Amino acid sequence: MSLNGCQHLQNYKATTGTETFKIIYSYFITCSTADARRRKAQICKCVKCDVVRPRLHACLSCIYFGCYDLKHIHEHSLEKKHQLAIDVSYGSVYCFMCEDYVYDLELEELSKTQCQKTPMSLGLKQRFFPWEPTEEELILLRCNPKRRRVTEASHIGLRGLINLGNTCFMNCILQSLTHTPILRDYFMADKHACLKNDESEQCLVCEMARLYQEFYSGSRTPFIPYKLLHLVWTNARHLAGYEQQDAHEFLIAALDVLHRHCKEMNGVSGSNPHHCNCIIDRIFTGGLQSDVTCKRCNNVSTTIDPIWDISLDLGPGPIHSSQVLSSIAAAAVNNTTTSQTTASTEFTHSPAPGFTNSPGNYEPTSLVECLKRFTKTEHLGNSAKIICSKCHSYQESTKQLTMKKLPIVACFHLKRFEHSTGYHKKISTFVSFPEELDMTPFMSSSRNNINGHSGPILHSASCDNKYSLFAVVNHYGTIESGHYTCYIRSLKEQWYRCEDHLIKRATAGEVLNSEGYLLFYHKQVLEYE
Repeated sequence: MSLNGCQHLQNYKATTGTETFKIIYSYFITCSTADARRRKAQICKCVKCDVVRPRLHACLSCIYFGCYDLKHIHEHSLEKKHQLAIDVSYGSVYCFMCEDYVYDLELEELSKTQCQKTPMSLGLKQRFFPWEPTEEELILLRCNPKRRRVTEASHIGLRGLINLGNTCFMNCILQSLTHTPILRDYFMADKHACLKNDESEQCLVCEMARLYQEFYSGSRTPFIPYKLLHLVWTNARHLAGYEQQDAHEFLIAALDVLHRHCKEMNGVSGSNPHHCNCIIDRIFTGGLQSDVTCKRCNNVSTTIDPIWDISLDLGPGPIHSSQVLSSIAAAAVNNTTTSQTTASTEFTHSPAPGFTNSPGNYEPTSLVECLKRFTKTEHLGNSAKIICSKCHSYQESTKQLTMKKLPIVACFHLKRFEHSTGYHKKISTFVSFPEELDMTPFMSSSRNNINGHSGPILHSASCDNKYSLFAVVNHYGTIESGHYTCYIRSLKEQWYRCEDHLIKRATAGEVLNSEGYLLFYHKQVLEYE
């Protein structure tokens, strides 16, 4: 390709201008409208072959379409004495007189403008173009030659956190959140627009955005998150103080505060006042479906609860649903739940009523076993009879929990701390967990298909329900005195062990052999609404 253009192109621009180029580029290359895409599908084929062929070119003088490989566009050029054509796939201009593709700065700028308009018309972000410094910027760069450079040995995003006094639980959660890929992309793209004008009314979301900037600034000195700790204490007073706190409790409190601050900015959906479209709900919120089946008439009462995590029992004893569900307590909204077999269900932010089950006196040894026990059908017992909406009388029933909607980031909480009357203990049972997890068997559609329930069955590809492990929080010690550390997976698919201000390289084997308290998984395939 000629980088300096050619005289034939300059003569064409002088006599014809660039309007034809812009029309062809807009209608047949970028296709910025639905009509343009439809028109391209109908028209873009060789006039002589009457078929769609690769390397199709359009004449810049008369918009004649001809294929390059079979020289039909060349024949048109010789016949009509038209010297220039444009490749409708890439937008490159070909000069038949020079027998080469030619470059022109003005046409290049026009093509960039058209390319930037296309994503906006489709509701997408603008395309990225490499930054090219101006003359003034070049002068400033020469005056300041020292700057950080990213090399193969750079570890962007890795940074230790200072322990401010029994705050290892907070440091582990912050490390996990800062290495959550889609949440990182949100904050690094500066998507948060704060509405708090008063400096005294500080925003936790702004402080989180600052934390991401600090982590990915390239600095390797440990960061002191004192402002963030103060804001969490201010908004979640039960966590205030320098006593050791539960990392899981801190995670839920942090998500709740972030959710409330983001909700103030985004508002709620007009069609559903209880639906929040903030970044926290879009990433972490899943839908847990509860099906209570009457043993007399088989009527199914369905409710769906929004959850930010799934708490899994490790002991052999009975499970109580109020301990299983992690409700969004601070943002709780009472909704009406559905009590029909085939009626549509809706989200509710209030926790489900308690129930007792007997899944079997065994201790699960893997995350998959925990999930199987979590979604197993349970008999509620004679002492927990419910009024059946169909029988209109108290009847025994069964209950089953399944995932109606999977979150982008799934957090599994292994309940290692057991609190009973008179004593507290930690369960140190080893529970294996995989690097890749398929949640398809635990979806409501899969279980309905197995159990023969009526209702639509979703035949989504299993890859849509697959997750990859990216963070693990561990607890060492006893329930009275312990220490939190975590493993995180970096941008380069390398694992690191984070212990407050210390960051060390780790292997996947070390991660998978750790005890595991909080397990963070990220969806491999994202769904777009």
